[in-house]
Amino acid sequence: MAKKKVSRKELLKGPDEFLTVSSRAVIFFNEHARQFSYVGAAIVLIILVYLGFNFYVNYMNKKGQIAYNEAYYTLSKDTDSKTETDNLKQLEALFAKVTDEYGRSKASRLALPELANLKFRGSNYDEAISYYNRFLSKVPEDNAYRSLAMLALAACYEEKEDYKKSIDILTQIVSAPDDFFRDQIMFSLARVYRLSNQQEKSRETLKEFVEKFQTSPFLPIAKALLDEYNS
Repeated sequence: MAKKKVSRKELLKGPDEFLTVSSRAVIFFNEHARQFSYVGAAIVLIILVYLGFNFYVNYMNKKGQIAYNEAYYTLSKDTDSKTETDNLKQLEALFAKVTDEYGRSKASRLALPELANLKFRGSNYDEAISYYNRFLSKVPEDNAYRSLAMLALAACYEEKEDYKKSIDILTQIVSAPDDFFRDQIMFSLARVYRLSNQQEKSRETLKEFVEKFQTSPFLPIAKALLDEYNS
C-alpha cells in the first residue's frame, strides 16, 4: 500500500520539532533545578580546591627553594671540614628550617642529606643516621643519589664501630653493576672488613677491586694494602 504523501500545508500546521524539544528541556531543567544547582556548586568547589592546592604547592616549593638556597649558599662559604660547633649549629638551623617549615616542598628532600652530613661532621652519628634514613624513604629505588646516601649511612655505622651494620649496607649496594660509585663502595667494604678483623674477606675484596677498577683513584692504596696482605 502506497504511503500517503503529506502536503506542505499540513507540515506547516504541525508543531515545530525544535520548539517542542526546547520546551521539554526547559521543563526538565525547571523540575530538576535544585539538583543542577547542587552539581554546579560541587564542580565549582572541586575546581577551587584544585586551584587552591596547586597554589599552595607552588608557594611551598618557591619558599622552600629560597630557604634551601640561603642555607646552601652559607654552606658553600664554609670549606673547613673542622668547622667550629657554633657554625655547624647555624648551618643545621638553616637546613632544618627547610625541612620543618617547608616540609612539603621539593627542596625539603634535598635538605635531608645536607643535615645528615652536618650531623656527621659534628659526630652526632645517630642523628645523621636518622636523616639519611628519612632521605632514603623519600627517594625511589632508581634514584641516582640513593647509593651515595647509603654509602654515607654505612660510614655513620663505621664511626659508631657497628661494623656488621656497615658491612650489611655496603654489601647491599656493591652488587649494582652500573653504579657510578661502585669502586668507592667496594673500597669502603674492604676497609670495614679489615676493621672488623675479617682479613681474608678484606683481601678478597681488594683483589676483586684491583681487577675491576684499573682507573680508580683508590687503585694505588688498594694495591698497597693487597701487597701487605700477600707479603
